[in-house]
This record gives sequence, structure tokens and C-alpha cells, in this order.
Amino acid sequence: MSMFHASQVDDASSLLMAPPTASLMRWVVIATLPGVLAMTYHFGLGVLSNIALASIMGVLLEAAMLHVRSRPIAPALTDTSALLTGVLLGASLPPASPWWLIGVGMLAAVVIAKQLYGGLGHNPFNPAMVGYALLLVSFPTYMTLWAPPQPLINDTLWAQILGTLPTPQLDALSGATPLDAFKHKAEELSAQQFWLSSPLPEKTLTAWYTISLAWLAGGVLLLTKRIISWHIPAALLGSLVALAALFYLSDSDRFASPIFHLLTGATLFGAFFIATDPVSAATSQRGKLLYGAGIGVLIMVIRNLGGYPDAVAFAVLLMNLCVPLIDLYTVPRPTGHAKDAPGVPR
Repeated sequence: MSMFHASQVDDASSLLMAPPTASLMRWVVIATLPGVLAMTYHFGLGVLSNIALASIMGVLLEAAMLHVRSRPIAPALTDTSALLTGVLLGASLPPASPWWLIGVGMLAAVVIAKQLYGGLGHNPFNPAMVGYALLLVSFPTYMTLWAPPQPLINDTLWAQILGTLPTPQLDALSGATPLDAFKHKAEELSAQQFWLSSPLPEKTLTAWYTISLAWLAGGVLLLTKRIISWHIPAALLGSLVALAALFYLSDSDRFASPIFHLLTGATLFGAFFIATDPVSAATSQRGKLLYGAGIGVLIMVIRNLGGYPDAVAFAVLLMNLCVPLIDLYTVPRPTGHAKDAPGVPR
């Protein structure tokens, strides 16, 4: 994938056509619209402010880094990859996150995770998830300020975006996500007792279920347009459901059901929009199955046994580390070659 821009040739006819990379990235951006609109409907215009700020910062940071590296700016910016990183990171953050938090995340995503490794096609880690993981570790208070469903516009929107809202008011606005609420329920409560106690604000579960299904609709579009293949999402969701079922059957009061894990948090968003990143994911079909399955297993292990209620970012980054090894042992023998690819057992 390090040759993403190789298709951009100089003949006049090619200038009339969008390069394959740009077309792919734009379709992914389009596919995010159902999820973004669903989030905006339930959580307000703070979702759009996140995405707008992250996208603008991403493009500006990309242009600045290309200038510093003495690389052509226009071709790289028109491939839409910086915009897509902004959309993905912006949609991952709590609505109406302060501008400086978004800025730190985009700096980590575009400058550190992407450009310092050589730019698009050379980054070993998903840039948006690098930014998200850094923010979650560094600023956990701000990263857990998920408010309950609210109107499109609220009185504190601009103060939140500008970062001028006092901490006590921020705390008053925050609400636990379904995953967080269930993970930190009292041990003496059964699952049935927990849900009967109405632990979440009204319509919170409905909102998260609707948003997850909207991400699924976008994922189906990507599959239909053949922007992504089925291997990673199917393996990720299959291993996640299988392991969630084992946990649930072993202790249904302590561990949530597979459906709950599928339809809350970032599971479907991660399966179709994050794990399928063509640069940092495995390349062969068998490798994609192993890569996706590994992410699903890690998500369930971290959610149930680790310290983070949602674990998509960490699971993806950990499996990004494994991609070189996965590719080494799963790339098939090239047609017409007598020898297997390096690492393939004889």
C-alpha cells in the first residue's frame, strides 16, 4: 500500500479522473454519513463540530508537514485521506469536545502516526486510532464526557467547543455509556436487577442501538461498492460474538450478551470503518481473517477483563503491530513462481 499515489500519471486524460485512492477515500467518507447523521440526531451539533474541526485541522497539518518535507501538497491533499482521518477521529470523540483536545488528537494522527512514517501508504498504525488512544490515555476525564441524548443545540455547546466551560458544569453534563454503566455495576446486582434499576438516562440505549445500525448501513454500502472485502468485518464480528457468548454463558450476571456488545460502543463502527483501513490492515484473504478475528478477541478480553469499557482502538492498534508477521506467513505463492512467499511453511 506504499504505492497509493503511483496511479497518478501525467497524461492529460488522467487529470480528468479522480485517482483510485481519492475515489476510495471519498466513498468511505460518504459511507460514514448514516452514522454521523444518527449521532447528530441523538447527541446534537457537537458531533458535527468535532468532525468539522478535526477535518480542517487534519488538512492544515497535512499541508504543513508536506511543506516541511518538501513534498507536493496538492496530490496528497486531494486524496481525501486527511479529511477521512478527521471524520473518523471526530466521530469517535464525545460530542462538542474542546478544540484543543481535537487538535492534540489530530496532531498525533496526522503528524506522528502518518507523516513521520512517510505519509499515506507507509503508516503501520491506523492514524485516527493513534490519536484516539493518545487522548484516552492522556485526558481520560474529557474522553468520558459522553452526555445522554439531547437536542441538536444546547446552551453550553459553544462553551464546550471553546473549552471555557467550568469543570463542575462539564461533570454535570457527562453520562455513562451503556458499556461503561454495565461494566461498573455493583457486583451484588444481577444483570436483570441492574437494568430494572434504569441506570441510564431515558432513550440512551435506543440511541446507541440506532447509531450502531447506522454504522452497519454504511458498512453495507462499502461492501456493495467493493471498497472493502467481507473478510475483516466478518472475522471480527464472528470472533467477538463467539467469545461474548462464552463469557455470557459462563456468568450472565457479570458479562453482557453478544447483542449488547454488538450494538453498543464502537463495535460496528470499528468493524467496517477502522479495522478495514487498507494501509494498516493485513493484505491477504487469510491474513485478513486472522487479523479481524484477533481484533474481535482482543475487544472482548479488554472489555471484560481490562480497564476500558470499549476497546476497539486498542485492539486495532495491537493487531496493527501483528500485521507484518501475519502477512509474512499468509501471503500465498505468486502465480508462476516456483518458491513460496517468505515465511510460508514448506
